[in-house]
This record gives sequence, C-alpha cells and structure tokens, in this order.
Amino acid sequence: MSKDYTTYAPSPLGTLQITAEENGLTAINYTDNPATESSNKHQHPVLTKTVDQLNAYFDEQRKAFDLPLVLKGTDFQQKVWKQLQQIPYGQTITYSELANRLGDPQKARAVAGANGMNPLPIIIPCHRVIGADNKLTGYSGGIQRKEFLLKLEGALLL
Repeated sequence: MSKDYTTYAPSPLGTLQITAEENGLTAINYTDNPATESSNKHQHPVLTKTVDQLNAYFDEQRKAFDLPLVLKGTDFQQKVWKQLQQIPYGQTITYSELANRLGDPQKARAVAGANGMNPLPIIIPCHRVIGADNKLTGYSGGIQRKEFLLKLEGALLL
C-alpha cells in the first residue's frame, strides 16, 4: 500500500488540499480549511513542485504543468482525462466536442460525468470544457471558480 502525503496551499480560489503518493500527484481538492505554515511543510518533493507550479500558474507565469500524475479511474475516465490535458491554455471546448475527440459523439453525458470525477482540477484542465450553448456548466469547485480560471487564462471575456 502506498503512503499518501498531503499539504494545504493558499490560492486565489481558497485553500487547496494537495495529495500525492510516492510516484506522483493524486488529488487536488478545494477545502474550507485555511492553509497554515505548519501544514505547508511539504512532506514530499511532488507536493513542493505542485505548489510551486500552481503559484506560477496563478501568477500568470505558467501555462502548462509538468508533474508526475497517478490517476485512478476507469478506462473511460482515463481517456477523458488524457483528452482534457490536450486542451490548450486559454481555449475551451464543449462536452460534445470532447466526446467527438474520443470517437463517440453520443457520449457527451458520459464525458461530462468523467469530467466531473477529475481528481486533479486545474492540473487536468476540466474547467476548459463548457456547455454546447457556450455557457459555464458544472465544475467540482463551483461555477465561480471555473469562471475565475477561464478569466485568468483569457478564455472568458465579459
């Protein structure tokens, strides 16, 4: 059994709970727990690297992440998450477009479900997927966070 390492990091979206295993990053969750200095003593190099890259992203100094990922999900979820990583910074696609990229335009709902199960929001940019009517739809961290991320990337112009 692999040991989990966890840290909390402040961000413009609130505190992020970041979890890794020995081989890589496993989860990022939005939390109401405030980040504290004692909890930010990163117990693993992947956590330190993740916090550094997230800080650079929020400072608009990084557009892509270079982190080892440990993704646990079904084969279909893994395929969706891989496709999400292909969406360029500052661009959006619809759930239908994502389903088309996977070879089955009828699976837009299944794609949305897998998108919602993404364990690494921000790193795997599920926020870049929008509704067919170009509306912001579901995001595990809430629509306001999705809107913030898209504005940060210049993808959402008001």
